[in-house]
Amino acid sequence: MSEDSVILALGGAGLVAVAFVLSAGLCALIIRWADRLGFLDRPGGHKGHKAPIPLGGGLAIWLTTVSIPLAGVIAVKFGGPWLPQAVARHASGVSAKSGELLLIISLATAIMFMGLCDDRRPLGWRLRLTTQFGLAIVLAASGVRLTLFWPFTHPAFGAVATVFWVVGLTNAASVGLIAALLFAGAQYLSGGLFVPAVLLGLVGALAGFLFFNHYPARLFMGDAGSNFLGFFLGAMTVAGTYYRYNPDESPWSVLAPLLVMAVPLYDATSVITIRLREGRSPFQGDRRHFSHRLVERGLTPPQAVRTIDLVTLAGGLGALLLHRLDAAGAVVVVAQTVCLLGVVAILELSANRTHS
Repeated sequence: MSEDSVILALGGAGLVAVAFVLSAGLCALIIRWADRLGFLDRPGGHKGHKAPIPLGGGLAIWLTTVSIPLAGVIAVKFGGPWLPQAVARHASGVSAKSGELLLIISLATAIMFMGLCDDRRPLGWRLRLTTQFGLAIVLAASGVRLTLFWPFTHPAFGAVATVFWVVGLTNAASVGLIAALLFAGAQYLSGGLFVPAVLLGLVGALAGFLFFNHYPARLFMGDAGSNFLGFFLGAMTVAGTYYRYNPDESPWSVLAPLLVMAVPLYDATSVITIRLREGRSPFQGDRRHFSHRLVERGLTPPQAVRTIDLVTLAGGLGALLLHRLDAAGAVVVVAQTVCLLGVVAILELSANRTHS
């Protein structure tokens, strides 16, 4: 590795470490003050816990994820003489991206506050979905949108795809740490630095939260956290670069987001299908998510989480190779992920017949 690569790697590790410490500290404070602040998730309905558990983990994730990149932008902008040369040479790129980052943070913060209100007093699904679509439309209209290939090169196609992608991830947020890490790796391998650095801050923030969320959970992220995480991840995947029109690189790297988010999208699609089949609203909360279904089939909650993590990792690792593969290689990698989801679906259907 070159000296610059070592410095950048150490900087990335430092971002994760700082975000972890900040997030863990905030989570500890939220647990201590949750009762006074009214951030308690009480048992009842479709909830599986038997005692009140503090909410507000989403606040810690949000505050950490927002503050780390903003502090980084300020440091790069005003700390030029003290920055390592490997970092200082990217100062102009950071300045160029700072406006886009501020927009994404603002919109993600708005959806976080909507989730916070939902945590305190449940909101109707129409209001939540309308807000999600509205914020996603603002994002696409501002120019942060997917760039598609022929015959879908018109910006309108990219804008529509962006809106549905961001809204879809807002309602499918899970395994966020693995997804953020894979997204950061895929974009770094394609030559990106700014978006991977922001995503590494999110990785540290989620790691700090998960320290208190592992079974038995002492803290939940709540709707505030899941909405923020899904929207922020969706927006950052759109803002990032997977292909730079370099003849030495493969254009199939644009498929990376689909591989990384294959399991969360499978979860969201299957849950909606189950609810519609049962004649219920697709937006009605219940215990039919992938993790809940695994527990129903005999796994303990920690085993269900590890299973989902491993399936997500197995399906998403191919995203790190796409920038080197030709069309045939990309087809093989995508087919691997599809087959993996197919195996999961077959096992679920088989278990359903066994229980019926």
